[in-house]
Amino acid sequence: MLFRQLFDPETSTYTYLLADLDCREAVLIDPVKEQLERDVKLLGDLGLRLLYALDTHVHADHVTAAGLLRQKLGARTVVSAQSGAPCADLQVGDGDKIQFGKYTLEVRSTPGHTDGCLTYVTEDQRMAFTGDALLIRGSGRTDFQQGDARTLYRSVHEKIFSLPDETHLYPGHDYKGRTVTTVAEEKALNPRLGQGKSEDEFVSIMNELKLPHPKRIDVAVPANLKCGITEEPNAGKITKTDWAPIQTTREGVPEISTDWLVSNLQTGRIVDVREPNETRGELPMLGEAQNVPLALLTASATEWPREQPLIVVCRSGARSGRAALALLEMGFGKVASLAGGMMAWHAKKSAGTTTQNDQRGV
Repeated sequence: MLFRQLFDPETSTYTYLLADLDCREAVLIDPVKEQLERDVKLLGDLGLRLLYALDTHVHADHVTAAGLLRQKLGARTVVSAQSGAPCADLQVGDGDKIQFGKYTLEVRSTPGHTDGCLTYVTEDQRMAFTGDALLIRGSGRTDFQQGDARTLYRSVHEKIFSLPDETHLYPGHDYKGRTVTTVAEEKALNPRLGQGKSEDEFVSIMNELKLPHPKRIDVAVPANLKCGITEEPNAGKITKTDWAPIQTTREGVPEISTDWLVSNLQTGRIVDVREPNETRGELPMLGEAQNVPLALLTASATEWPREQPLIVVCRSGARSGRAALALLEMGFGKVASLAGGMMAWHAKKSAGTTTQNDQRGV
């Protein structure tokens, strides 16, 4: 199997190229937008056909090139079904397989840094690509974007440390020039997750980090929820209506931006179509919003005035997009979905409170 480890110095991100040299089929793991031309050229130079562009999670420190690789090369994009990124061609989960030529990658769900973190393991278990779940002598952060230290501890111990000791581990980032580690090394030497550390000790370590939010989160997260495509190729231009600047996606969904909503929270009715249990915790509901789960929306909306502006929100923008289209069909004339949903809203809010960035495990 052909293997290449590529590096983006700006974000200290590793991209991995794997290929079957017999049939020339290839995959890229965690491609970076700024390195698109490098990767396209390398694929061409080596005579490879890219089947899949895989992301280990929705990144907060860089924008993925997955969507652009789909446009340029016809590759299929792959993310976790728990990532909140409906743009992907394949939304995978624990135990799924990604095949290229005679080789297979096993998908292992390793949440804790984010809900949608994945580790990709070769069929012979000689190599595993851990994203930000497990770094060399470190781990991904657990203090934002659905992070949970207990979940991450269990993910690493159950899904990564359970691999053979000689398995080579390739992380999503490294900031000290290191390129690879092994399961045995991390069990013995990782100061957070190895050395016999208990779950409670790991939680205490992570709670004491006090890291600032990454400076790119307000750009990276919304873009990565759309597979790195910040502008849909067939989408309409922004239209200034009599109540809001609306951009229509290629699916016909009218959207408003988080920037506009920040200054216009009192404009019309804000409806959160998530399930009630989703509106608490890290992505709480806006104080101005009314919670109406998507399944109950059309029944509830029959009593609402048709001339009132309606802003629909959800976790990532997928369900609110469907809700907006349903409301338009019901005869509501002033409807918009919040682009990127509450993930984009809270990313924007968090970014506005910090100006520094610690890239370790972003």
